[in-house]
Amino acid sequence: MDRQEAIEYLLDHYEHPRNHGALDAADVVMPGGNPSCGDVVTLYLAVDATTDTVARLMFEGQGCTISQAAASILTELAAGRTLDDIEAMDFNDMIDLLGREVVNTRPRCATLALGTLKAAVARYRRRGTTDGAS
Repeated sequence: MDRQEAIEYLLDHYEHPRNHGALDAADVVMPGGNPSCGDVVTLYLAVDATTDTVARLMFEGQGCTISQAAASILTELAAGRTLDDIEAMDFNDMIDLLGREVVNTRPRCATLALGTLKAAVARYRRRGTTDGAS
């Protein structure tokens, strides 16, 4: 993807976010970000316990175009993936997916959602599915 395509891809996800909003049936609600810089996301993760896969992933947040577009893109990317797949996802791969040339100076923004999702998976694995969303 060239620079202009990457910019258009990010703008499309920023202006028309996918899977945006709260998810009442979430197994884990995980906030992430750095409020002092203005980039904040909250991920709502629902897991299919029988297959250990992402059943649904939604987000809410505010911040720069990169952080919010990355959250939208990640919700689509994670759909149906196993939790092992999520844990194995690499931050550099996320930067490449978003367009390295465009987001290279903002790696924290580009990887905020992925770091938050990895934390959500870790929380899910620590507590299982017996005590509802947290």
